[in-house]
Amino acid sequence: MPDNANNSTASAHAQCSANAQHIGNADHAANTQHTGHSQIATPDEMHPEQSSTLNSEQAREEKLKVFIIGLPRTGTTSVSVALLEQGLKVAHMAFTKQAFMLADAISDVPCFSDYRQLDGLFPQAKFVYLERDMVKWVPSMQMLLGKMLPHLEAKSGRFHPIMKRSFRHTFAIDKVADPADKAHLIDCYQRHKNEVFAYFQGREDFISLDISHAGSLSRLLQFLGLTTDCPTLGQVTDRALSDSQIKSAPNQLLQEGKGQPQSVNTSEHGLDFPKLNAGTHVAAWHEYKHPNKVNSNSAGPQSRKFFDYTL
Repeated sequence: MPDNANNSTASAHAQCSANAQHIGNADHAANTQHTGHSQIATPDEMHPEQSSTLNSEQAREEKLKVFIIGLPRTGTTSVSVALLEQGLKVAHMAFTKQAFMLADAISDVPCFSDYRQLDGLFPQAKFVYLERDMVKWVPSMQMLLGKMLPHLEAKSGRFHPIMKRSFRHTFAIDKVADPADKAHLIDCYQRHKNEVFAYFQGREDFISLDISHAGSLSRLLQFLGLTTDCPTLGQVTDRALSDSQIKSAPNQLLQEGKGQPQSVNTSEHGLDFPKLNAGTHVAAWHEYKHPNKVNSNSAGPQSRKFFDYTL
């Protein structure tokens, strides 16, 4: 993954920076107890001599953690960018323990497959499931797998082992003849959704959203205790692509052929999410420049070590 790049002015985000600090302090002070947690051994319990959890100093400073656990092509990039604009530090995919420690919000791999384990490691975290109309999700997922499958191969694939594991676990790509088969993908989607809803039943730290619904961004910000008055929310997609990128982008990147990326709606229905990675586009996160982006491969005191748990 590329290093984070800063292509935004600091002043545009200064008014939002208090959001993450405020909610983090509130969550830490509340120290609420969940119900419905699975019994998962923490890395401290499994390997006390080589703990993968936060050390005591970091644990005392624990702040907001948001895990976006919707499947790929359900709007994870749009949600991630919207949270960046709220002043949160965001990792779109996280392959190291340090990335999890640095980020306030993490989406995509490995969150959609590892939510139970992450719930055990971060008991004050909030979880956001993303839904999408199956008629739209299946062809979008088939397109994505068409690009990814050669690189998900266990031995020769170039993708990170954590990504390979997540896709094997959720989409059984190593157990079926055609992982992109429509019926197979529908089954994977429904099974994942049923398991998520069963696991989080009755939990107040869980929300389900369809980002295409009016006011969905407002619902998320309310759930997280964040304000909706950041000045850059309406210009999210305008800054996502540079002028040169917009001119060279394929038609599917543009809003229904109108020639401009789709902006956030700030109507009386509430805030809507920016529509990124539309059509066959899959690189909007890489193209979006923001100082709060967290590198998926961030190194820490234990280099690029991941957590010790297994699925």
